[in-house]
Amino acid sequence: MAERTIRVGSTHGLHARPAKLFVQAVAESGAPVTIAKNSGKAVNAGSILGVISLGIDHGDYVTLNTEADNADAVLDDLAEILSTDHDA
Repeated sequence: MAERTIRVGSTHGLHARPAKLFVQAVAESGAPVTIAKNSGKAVNAGSILGVISLGIDHGDYVTLNTEADNADAVLDDLAEILSTDHDA
C-alpha cells in the first residue's frame, strides 16, 4: 500500500470546485484511493460527498492511500491537485 501526506493549498480549502477536480482525477485514475484529514477516519476519495464531509481547510494535512499497481504515479497526480491553490 502506498501512502502520501499532503498539505492542502487551496485558499478556501477543499470546497466544491477543488473537491470536484480531485474526485474527477481519482475516478480517471481508476485506482481505489482513500483520503483522511490529519489522522482521522479515511473515506473513499472518489466520493464528492465523502471528501466534502471531511471539512478540509487551507493548510490542513490529508493522507492518501491506494493499493493500485501504479500507486506512486496516481498519488503524485493527486498530490499536485491538492497542493495547488485553485482559488487564486
